[in-house]
Amino acid sequence: MTQARDVLPLRLQLTPMQLPETTPVAVGKSSGSSAFSALATAQENVAGCNLLVRPGEPSEIIVKIENLSNRYLELNALVEGDFPSPWCRLRLEGSQIAPGAKMEAVLYFQIPANFFEFDESLQPQKSLQLDYQGMIYVSVNQENGIQFKEAASFNLYIRPRSLYLNFLPEIYSQVDFIGRLLAIFERTFEPAPQTLDVLWAYLDPLTAPEKMLPFLAYWVGWPAYPGLSVELQRTLIRNAMQIYRWRGTKRGLRFYLSLVLGLPLDENLRETEKHISIEEVSSKGLVMGETLLGQDSFIGGGQPYHFIVRLRPLAGGFINEHLARQIIEQEKPAFCSYELYIENRNNSS
Repeated sequence: MTQARDVLPLRLQLTPMQLPETTPVAVGKSSGSSAFSALATAQENVAGCNLLVRPGEPSEIIVKIENLSNRYLELNALVEGDFPSPWCRLRLEGSQIAPGAKMEAVLYFQIPANFFEFDESLQPQKSLQLDYQGMIYVSVNQENGIQFKEAASFNLYIRPRSLYLNFLPEIYSQVDFIGRLLAIFERTFEPAPQTLDVLWAYLDPLTAPEKMLPFLAYWVGWPAYPGLSVELQRTLIRNAMQIYRWRGTKRGLRFYLSLVLGLPLDENLRETEKHISIEEVSSKGLVMGETLLGQDSFIGGGQPYHFIVRLRPLAGGFINEHLARQIIEQEKPAFCSYELYIENRNNSS
């Protein structure tokens, strides 16, 4: 059985933490005729709790509970509404309230940041619901089996945040429709100036979105290497012009190998001590008309325009031999031959 309303031992008071600048016009309310809708409509004029909610921003309603009786009360609270349940969380300070004491509960609301970009909201002949109704019930069960239940209603008004209202006279900010209308244009045009402000970041391979990398690579004529990580591809695209400038030289080959293999350049070390050692073989070989047999030539001499590359991995490191050969073949002059040795490994070539 339920106690008569005039002797209820509880009193509820709802206080929204974010009030609308003006009373919003009802938009997209559900037209159901359920008992919940009827009760919410009846309580709306009494409670008068309207909460403005911005997508992606937290909002709160403070629920003050007062015990009007002369005994301790065990409380149970429940929140219902025509909004999705994940949007709302209820936190009570405790489950028991002393005689004549007051307690506060908090209703937390968090609307998804992409609320206005939902697929169903963009479908034709469908309107997005912006206004919601809810109820909070606080019940008490007595030892004699009598149950007391107090309820209070609240309204949620989901509205986009519009900066364009700041450029209009203050009287226009008091009209809910104008704010919603300007938000349509703001959400359409605002990404354009924001993109222009950070355009430099879109053109830098180190900061550009991953989907922009193929365009930036094509812009500098850089080939795509599917096996490389995204971070390494960013580095290579950014240094593409430097690699082109030194192509065909020892300096360019060492620089390219250093970027891909992660080996240091060792500028201050001797050639034989570097992690990337490139030694040129100076023998000209047999050149008719310039070679004197028995003096500056011999049978089985070295190859002309030949160089030797020795790679020394860092401690615990690994060198991809196939990738290293691919880089050398790409960067060396066509008439040159080479040998590749990877030290401290069993399979050297």
